[in-house]
Amino acid sequence: MQAQQEFDFKKIFPIGVIVVALIIVLVSWSSMTVTIKSGQGGVLFRLFGANSGVDTEVTYSEGFHFILPWNEMFIYEVRQQEVAESMSVLSSNGLEISVDVSVWYQPSFKELGKLHQEKGLNFLQTVVKPSIRSATRSVIGRYTPEQIYSTKRDAIQDEIFVETRDLLISQYVQINEVLVRDVTLPATIKTAIENKLKQEQESLEYEFLLEKATKEAQRIEIDAKGKARANEILDASLTNNILREKGIEATLKLAQSPNSKVVIVGNGKDGMPIILGDSK
Repeated sequence: MQAQQEFDFKKIFPIGVIVVALIIVLVSWSSMTVTIKSGQGGVLFRLFGANSGVDTEVTYSEGFHFILPWNEMFIYEVRQQEVAESMSVLSSNGLEISVDVSVWYQPSFKELGKLHQEKGLNFLQTVVKPSIRSATRSVIGRYTPEQIYSTKRDAIQDEIFVETRDLLISQYVQINEVLVRDVTLPATIKTAIENKLKQEQESLEYEFLLEKATKEAQRIEIDAKGKARANEILDASLTNNILREKGIEATLKLAQSPNSKVVIVGNGKDGMPIILGDSK
C-alpha cells in the first residue's frame, strides 16, 4: 500500500509542478509581456542585476516584447506633439502683451532612456513648457509693440524657435516648429498703432500719386519736345521744289485712277496742276 502511494506521488508530482508553473505564468503574464504601439518607444527599468536601473543604451521600438516580471517598461509617445501656451510678456518699452504660441515637439527616440532617467514622464511640464516661456519672454522683450504687431511677426517667430530649440537640444527633446498664433495689445495702444499705420499708408499713397503725376508730366513734355524737333527737321527739309515734285507725283497717281476727272496742268498755285472732280 505504501509503495502504491509512493508511486502515485511520483507520478502526480511532475504534473502538479507543471500546473503550478502554468498558473504562475498566467498570473504574471501581463507583467512579463509588453506591447509597444505605433508611434511609441519603451524604456526598460531593471530591478536586479549588474545592469539594474534605467537602460539608457537601448530604446525599445514598437512591437511585442518579453521582460522579466520584476522589471518595468515605461512607454513614451515619440511622435510629433503640440503644446499651446498663452502668456503675458513685456515688450522692450515695458508694455504688457498677451501672446499665444504653439510648439511642435517630440522626444529624441535614441535618447529616450536618458530623458526618462533625468527628466521623467512629466518632461512636458518640467522641461518643455518652461523653455517655451523663457524663450518667448526673451525674444518679445527685444521689440516694441508696433514691431510685434506689424512688421516683425515672422522674425519673432523664427527667433523663438531658435532659442527654444537651443534650450531643449540638451534636454533630449526635439523642436520642429514654433507658431505665434496671436498677439494681443492693450486697446489704446492697438488703436494708436493702427492710426499711425493708416496715416503712413495714406502718405505712401499720396507720394505714389505725386510721383506718377510727375512722371506723366515729364513724359508729355518729352513727347512734345520730340514732336517739335521733328517738325523743325521736316520744315528744314521741305523746299518748294520738293513740295512741287511730291505734288506732281500725287497728281499723276490720281490721273491714273479709273475715276473720270479733268486735269489742268500749270494753272494752280505755284504752277501745280488743278484737278477737277468726276464729270459725272
